[in-house]
Amino acid sequence: MKVRDAMSRSVRSIKPDTKIVEVASLMCLYRFHGLPVVDAEDHLLGVIAEKDVLHCLFPKLEDLMSEGMHSVDLDKEMARYGEVLDLTAEDLMTKKPVSVDPDMHLLRAATIMVRHSFRRMPVAEDGKLIGMLSLGDVHKAIFHANLTGSLKAVRD
Repeated sequence: MKVRDAMSRSVRSIKPDTKIVEVASLMCLYRFHGLPVVDAEDHLLGVIAEKDVLHCLFPKLEDLMSEGMHSVDLDKEMARYGEVLDLTAEDLMTKKPVSVDPDMHLLRAATIMVRHSFRRMPVAEDGKLIGMLSLGDVHKAIFHANLTGSLKAVRD
């Protein structure tokens, strides 16, 4: 079974110049935990995840080392969120993201996802975004194939 057999083809993506306020709105309103970032021709440029947005609010390591965790005002850090909303996707995205090919074996793609601790990842063909694959998609496809007997396994 191939990635293309299980992936979602309807993908919400954003452009590099999309403001984080719009990215955060999509994440919060539609429960997107991450969004692929593409150019005008749908070439995959990066991925932005909730952790990328929130990471800006975490205390800096230098501050923790010099002042200790007890002296960091976490409410003040959270209040800086307004500053983060003015940034763009390009400012915070992971560039050169890991993606899978639509013709890759589904279980190989799942192995890559688990190894990188991803719950979902982009599917790209010739550098262009064509879908997304989640662990739920993988599980559903394997479950369905086993229930229907459509799994073509090599048997001794």
